[in-house]
Amino acid sequence: MNGLTVSHLRKCYGDLTAVEDLDLQVKRGEIFGLIGPNGAGKSTSMMMIIGLLKPDSGTISFDDQPYDIHNSEMRSRFGLVPQNLAIYPELTTVQNLRFFGRLNGLSGQKLQERIDYVLHLTGLKDNANHSVATFSGGMMRRLNFGIALVHEPEFVVLDEPTVGIDPQSRSNLLDGVRELSKQGAGVLYASHYMEEVEAICDRVAIMDHGRLLKEGTIDELLDRNQAELSIEVESLPAEVAAKLQGIAEIETDDQGKTRIEVSQTLHRRDDSNRLRSVFEILDRAGIPLESLASQKTSLETLFLKLTGRRLRD
Repeated sequence: MNGLTVSHLRKCYGDLTAVEDLDLQVKRGEIFGLIGPNGAGKSTSMMMIIGLLKPDSGTISFDDQPYDIHNSEMRSRFGLVPQNLAIYPELTTVQNLRFFGRLNGLSGQKLQERIDYVLHLTGLKDNANHSVATFSGGMMRRLNFGIALVHEPEFVVLDEPTVGIDPQSRSNLLDGVRELSKQGAGVLYASHYMEEVEAICDRVAIMDHGRLLKEGTIDELLDRNQAELSIEVESLPAEVAAKLQGIAEIETDDQGKTRIEVSQTLHRRDDSNRLRSVFEILDRAGIPLESLASQKTSLETLFLKLTGRRLRD
C-alpha cells in the first residue's frame, strides 16, 4: 500500500544539524506517531514533509511521486494541523472553513458538503455561525483540526494537536484522527502525550538530536513482561558507579540527584540476581536509598530511557 516515503532527509542551520539521515514510511490508513523531546527535530521534519521547509538533502515522495509544493494537485493531497493555531478569530467557523476550502480549490456543492462533514466531525455544528474569537481553547483546537480536513486530504500531518485542551475536546480530536485512518488517509502524529500515542498509533518512531532512535509497533517497542526499577540516591561515588556498570544504567538529573535504572524481565532468575547485586553494591558502600519505584515498561519509560531525563528548553 502506497503512502509517504522519506529517505535520508537532512536539515542544518549553520553548525546545528536539526535532522540527520531521517528515513520514514507511513502507509495509507496508518497512524504513525512521532515523539521526541523539545529540539529533537520533529517539527523541522514535519515542515519539510509538508513542503514548508526545503531539506538540504534527501527525498520525500507520496505514492512513489516526488513531493512538489509548487504542484497544486500534489499539495492538495496533504493537510497540516500546526501546533500554533492557524485560524482567523474575527471570522465565524463556517467562514474559516469556506476560506480554507476555497484556497484548496473547492467550491459549490462539494465545498458545502465538506463544511457540513467537518462541522459534524469536530462537534462545532451548533457554533457554525459564531465568531471564533468567542471560542474556548478546545473549540479553537477542534476548528484548527477541521480546517486541515475540509479539502479531504489523503495525508495529514498533526503537530501537537491536543496541547492545552479539555478532555472532551481531546477525545473528539482523537476520534477524528481514528476516523481519518478508517477512511484511508495516512496520518503523521506528533505529540508529547505518550498515552495518546499508545492509544491511537499503529507504529511509533522516537527521535532525538535529529536522528531516529527506534521505530516499530507498540508491541515491537515494548516488552510487556519487562519492568523498570528506579533507585534514587543523593550521590554516587565514581568507584561505586564503576561497579554498577553493565548491570544498571546511571543518570544524574538537573537537581544533582542520581538515578539508577535496572531493567528486569519478570520471572527471570538472571535478572533477579542482577537486581540483588545492585542492592548489595549499594549496601556495602553504605549508600542510603532516597526512593525506590518499579513499573512495567511503557512508552514513557522507553522514551525516557532512550532520551534521558534532563530538562529540555
